[in-house]
Amino acid sequence: MKTYLTYGFLKTFVLFLLTLVLFVCGLQSDAANLTLGNVILGVASFVISVTFLALGIRARRSAVPASEDFTYGWAFGAGVAVQFFAALLGIVTTYLYVAVINPRFTDIMLQAQADKLQARGMSDDQIERMQHFGHMFAGPGMQAAFGFLGSMIWGVIISLILAAIFRRPASEPPAVSS
Repeated sequence: MKTYLTYGFLKTFVLFLLTLVLFVCGLQSDAANLTLGNVILGVASFVISVTFLALGIRARRSAVPASEDFTYGWAFGAGVAVQFFAALLGIVTTYLYVAVINPRFTDIMLQAQADKLQARGMSDDQIERMQHFGHMFAGPGMQAAFGFLGSMIWGVIISLILAAIFRRPASEPPAVSS
């Protein structure tokens, strides 16, 4: 369990640092730059997720003696366990970011969405109604909850792929000559 917690923590910590860097650079604090910030965060999140899930699965595999199988199921379980701890810690960092560090984030996100809808020709009344519902579902608690769910879904998908790479059959013991 220590392996899972360690790699889950590291994954969450690196993603949180990246989010803070994007915030300081203005890519999470301005509706006009939010799309670029989200693209950068999305690509980097994928790379960081693959990296730390792979490192966690590999660390777990190295703890299993070579004489024992490290099956697809064990590898998948290790990836999901790392992701579970990362997603749990992500609830805390998401809430901290949206409620304390960048409390305007929800408004910025909704403004960016409204700008896109207005560019498509949607009426101000329709946009206002959508923003009302957006405020209900975009608060810090809801973002943390949806973040947990989305993180787990992507983590499971990535773990399914990585498990095929990191599985290992048991090595044959050396033959004894007589």
